[in-house]
Amino acid sequence: MSGHSKWATTKRQKAVVDAKRGALFTKIGNQIAIAARAGADPTMNASLAMVLEKARHANMPKANIERAIARAADKNAAAMIEETYEAYGPAGVGIIIEVATDNKNRTMPEVRHTLDKNGGRMADPGSVMFQFSRKGVIFISNKGEDALMSALDAGAEDAVEEDDGIEIITEPTDLMKVRQSLIDAGLTIESAELKYVPNTTVPVTGDEEEKVTKLLDAIDDLDDVVNVFTNAE
Repeated sequence: MSGHSKWATTKRQKAVVDAKRGALFTKIGNQIAIAARAGADPTMNASLAMVLEKARHANMPKANIERAIARAADKNAAAMIEETYEAYGPAGVGIIIEVATDNKNRTMPEVRHTLDKNGGRMADPGSVMFQFSRKGVIFISNKGEDALMSALDAGAEDAVEEDDGIEIITEPTDLMKVRQSLIDAGLTIESAELKYVPNTTVPVTGDEEEKVTKLLDAIDDLDDVVNVFTNAE
């Protein structure tokens, strides 16, 4: 089993609250605009289908979704690019930051400043990434042994029951296939996306845990940041 990050669980549970602020809509909108460059039909574009699922779960208004898709075809709109940064936080925890931005000369200094201000620092490319594996991660709201068995039968690499559902890990190339199998089995998909999953976790407690959480929340609150992953337990 890959390492489990408590912060990732907390982030998922507060996502609905974040959506009410509208900040999450901006982040998802940027992801939609990038994914839609490969085609506006989600049945033919797996990346777009996954982001649209996230948008629906966040109750993102249809008009916002349509505007984000339209941006991909708008030659006058600023081009969105994806960047991935690596960083260290308090207690030496590893952090991977995914951004979607129309100006990386604005975004990188913002990320660097936030890290410096909260006890973290930017890391050299590759120095943190090796501590993680790229995986498909699906979360279903169903619970119980039958749901766990259905997940494994669908081709999941691993499945772990949590307080509010089951987290399912797949190989990146199997994500959409497993997702569809779970839907066919009558299970309720809450989210399905590619993530960086820690190979092992770093225990943090007490003051260090507070510092790590403060840093991760500060990074996640930046407008251009779409995902934050950590190996902090």
